[in-house]
Amino acid sequence: MEIRTLRYFLAVAREENMSRAAETLHVTQPTLSKALKSLEEELGKKLFTRRSFSIRLTEEGVLLRDRAENLVDMTDKIEKEFVSLDDITGGELYLGLAESYQIRFLARQIRQLKERYPNLHYHITSGDTEQVADKLDRGLLDFAVLAEIPDNRKYHSLAFPVPDVWGLVMRADDPLAKKKFVRVNDLKGLPLFCSGQGWVHDIAAWAGDHMNDLTLEGSFRLSYNGSVFTREGLGYLLTFRDLVDTSKESGLVFRPLSPALTTTLYLVRNKYQTLTPIAERFLSGLTKDFQVE
Repeated sequence: MEIRTLRYFLAVAREENMSRAAETLHVTQPTLSKALKSLEEELGKKLFTRRSFSIRLTEEGVLLRDRAENLVDMTDKIEKEFVSLDDITGGELYLGLAESYQIRFLARQIRQLKERYPNLHYHITSGDTEQVADKLDRGLLDFAVLAEIPDNRKYHSLAFPVPDVWGLVMRADDPLAKKKFVRVNDLKGLPLFCSGQGWVHDIAAWAGDHMNDLTLEGSFRLSYNGSVFTREGLGYLLTFRDLVDTSKESGLVFRPLSPALTTTLYLVRNKYQTLTPIAERFLSGLTKDFQVE
């Protein structure tokens, strides 16, 4: 099975049309059809259901798409890494980031690196701990930011300088906005928004025996989306401080939880993955601000 054939397969899966896929790949349609037929014969499975004007993946095709995307992404990453080994003016850097205002430390370091190494190219994936850790484990990232204590059997880690503070984002005209702090009893009966990870781990630990009295109205991986629903009066957002706009013009306010709830973020890398030269430079520039774990 060749990587080129997998690229052909992914293009057809994306376009759902043989002619359009051939155009994007700059190959003839017969060449593309022959390659996909050979792939189906090699695997002994039907990968597509062909219709009058479109092509749809079978269950086996969906499975191959998921696996092929990982293989092609890894191949691209390896190729770029080896090309950049001799490039003293830059390289490729891959990061998976959880949400936090402290991401500014990473952005500042990248800016400083760009000034010294103008050919630095960085690739950012955003998501919760589960999403970015999965990509890190598969070798698709150099570093990931996790919102939980990392497994030191798998990762080297640096703790961010200060913990992130949890609180409630609500409309400025809400009665709760008059409070300086929000307690668990204030949240009972309210429609709450939160990330799935934060709800299960952080909020559950904070609420304790009162957790069953709280209602998760909806979960959001991105706090900005949660703030849009909050602004429309659909609920209240549990999130880190400084993640969404709570200026006077926004119509939203943030009130910290009481007792205080904080989460320490960690920048982690796989213990068994060798860093590229530019990734090493990125890491060395952070150690003065971060705490080695």
